[in-house]
Amino acid sequence: MFDRRSLLKSGAALTALSATPTFAQGTHQGADKPLAELFDNFVAENLDASPLTVSSLGMDTGPRAWQKSLIDDASLAAIARNKALAASQMKRLSAISRAGLKGDDLVSYDVVMYGLKTQVDGARFDYGPGIAGQPYILSQLTGNYSQGPSFLDNQHTIETREDADAYLARLDGFGRAMDQEIDVQRHDAAQGVFAPDFALAKTLLQMKQLREPKAEASPLTESIVRRTKEKKIAGDWGKWAARLVEEKVYPALERQIALVEELQKKATHDAGVWRLPQGDAYYRASLKQWATTDKSPQEIHQIGLSIVKDHTAKIDALMKKNGLTKGTVGERLKAMYADPRYRYPNTDAAKEQLIADLNKKVQEIRAKLPSTFGVLPKADLLIKRVPKNIEAAQPGGYYNNASLDGKRPGIYWINLRDTAEVPKWTLPTLTYHEGIPGHHLQLSIQQEAGLPLIRKLAFFSAYIEGWALYSEQLAGEMGMYDGDPLGQIGQLHDAMFRGVRLVVDSGMHAMKWSREQAVKYYIDTLGDKEASAVTEIERYCVWPGQACTYMLGKLAFLKERDKAKKALGSHFDIRKFHDAMLTAGAVPLDLLDGITDRYIAGAKA
Repeated sequence: MFDRRSLLKSGAALTALSATPTFAQGTHQGADKPLAELFDNFVAENLDASPLTVSSLGMDTGPRAWQKSLIDDASLAAIARNKALAASQMKRLSAISRAGLKGDDLVSYDVVMYGLKTQVDGARFDYGPGIAGQPYILSQLTGNYSQGPSFLDNQHTIETREDADAYLARLDGFGRAMDQEIDVQRHDAAQGVFAPDFALAKTLLQMKQLREPKAEASPLTESIVRRTKEKKIAGDWGKWAARLVEEKVYPALERQIALVEELQKKATHDAGVWRLPQGDAYYRASLKQWATTDKSPQEIHQIGLSIVKDHTAKIDALMKKNGLTKGTVGERLKAMYADPRYRYPNTDAAKEQLIADLNKKVQEIRAKLPSTFGVLPKADLLIKRVPKNIEAAQPGGYYNNASLDGKRPGIYWINLRDTAEVPKWTLPTLTYHEGIPGHHLQLSIQQEAGLPLIRKLAFFSAYIEGWALYSEQLAGEMGMYDGDPLGQIGQLHDAMFRGVRLVVDSGMHAMKWSREQAVKYYIDTLGDKEASAVTEIERYCVWPGQACTYMLGKLAFLKERDKAKKALGSHFDIRKFHDAMLTAGAVPLDLLDGITDRYIAGAKA
């Protein structure tokens, strides 16, 4: 999973845009000048609105250094401004004649227009952060309390005294933003919009864990103490940070805790967004936002059921071939999860070894890349453990992109709260998805490609997650499961898992499935540990539609590959096909076919 959760509010195609003037200029050689200038303006406008985005992409230096001490405005007024900005950008882009554009300019126009239209359409709902797909301001996965500490520790770099001062300023702003979230959540709650009771329970657990240590022992304090010491930056940073945590952050956090406790008393157990104002329309808008699809929930549900049936049969055949014959496929998968032979011990030392072993796996597939890809990323990849203070409600793995200049590597986060949830036969596939040839390869190439900046940083989840899921299968085609039948079962299991997601996401949000019904279907089909199933299902509850992006995106990539193979026959080159897909950057699934057509035409020429 690509982790853009804290940045989702910035929009669809325009999520996480960042640049200095150096990057904003000179990226449109041969481009239509008015279009290029308009895109540069869009980038600057979105950049101005999101200091966190600037730091996320490593661009908080030089002319943008002033934003390093700020965090994003989370107020109702800011949400209204963002909505108005998207509408203004769509109007200005519409004023440019599409008929006069061609080539890359035409693709860029269509990509940006699609994102803006989707964003504006989702803005019609008077709750959430201003777009569809994330209805709850405070949940186990949303809110500054959840994303802030990790952001400050991993995205806010400290190299100089000024960087450390900026960290302290952001701590001050952190408390202010949490109070803004309280105002927005109260506004939404007046309309009956707040997370279900089970999600609020996890929210409280995480909030209280963050509040539990004394201010001087808070991870917010320890981060700046550790890093200023490493850089030999003199100053009583621990004292200054602890004072801000004690006087600004903790009081705001306590106010959020009180609000969530108040909401929990009134919360429903219903899992789906169908219960919200205009709930059915909101879910369809969420599918459009996340999955760039107009498919109905019912159609998506049936696709999921078909995937599950197909993959169950494939896993069954592979299991029988390897002597695993007792019980249903789900029961046999459950037995594999329970088998201690396939687990790392649940100790910190074993978890360090697990990460070391994953790094070896990354090096193995990295060596195979030239046979399948012509363009390779320059940015490095780190594998890190999800911080203990938020691991209870986080998914099994997710990815943070590298900085735009490549100086800060991409990070593949793996959740090691319990190693029984990540047995050895599931780890290769997770690593190919989050790392190489999945998120790290795709997103790094996109950022390093010769695209207009607005396209380098475009975010379309169905493309991004679809590529990562396609990469799991591709790793097998590259020979990474040769001699490893259990790993192959793991790959099929994880593919079927994404089919299950189609079933349960549409089930809960459109067909009024309960949380428990979804959890049972998930466990019965996949055999996963109950804790993992609960985390996943509860995630889908607060991010309606996001779970559908993976399989819908993968099916689109496979369809395009089959189309290119059929058109080119013996002239089909998998390396050039992948390069065409990746250097074009993320696009809505509706536009992927055009990228393939351009590759086919070029190959024939």
